[in-house]
Amino acid sequence: MDTNLPVSPFYLRMLRWCGVAVLLTAVACSSKTLQYPEDHERFIHIDRAVEALREAYQHRDRSAFQDVMLPAESLEQIQAEAAQDFELFQSIQLDFKTERIMIDGENIDVYVHWQGVWKKNPDDAGIRQRGHARLQWIGKQSILLRGVQGDLPFGMKVRQALSDLPAAPQKSLPQ
Repeated sequence: MDTNLPVSPFYLRMLRWCGVAVLLTAVACSSKTLQYPEDHERFIHIDRAVEALREAYQHRDRSAFQDVMLPAESLEQIQAEAAQDFELFQSIQLDFKTERIMIDGENIDVYVHWQGVWKKNPDDAGIRQRGHARLQWIGKQSILLRGVQGDLPFGMKVRQALSDLPAAPQKSLPQ
């Protein structure tokens, strides 16, 4: 069987053009510039702020936890409950998954799904919880937490105490 078939010049030209097109596409896609660099930079700042909050809580660092928050009465309870967690739990593992970020001027809403494990000692199986929360931030360059809503991971000691309460006795209905 003869494998040295003549190749048409048209076929060779088409093959060359396809090769050039592939090469140009690869070069063009690899050097893509950001269309909105200011917005990209702001998203990076937001991501860092959310991560700083998570890390401060997970490492049980009260000072760093407070540093990412505005000094507001609405956040004092969260700070107090987190401080109780830091005293009770020897180990905290917390993960945040950002579901959505909404920006309106200086106001930023970050919706997160969280899950974590709180352990009183290394041998403890721990408390596993998860939930959804809305973290309300403010700022452009310096981003600080200004409010929270939803099912928060902070205050697990209080949550555990409430779940350990005995159930109220049921009254029997009159017949």
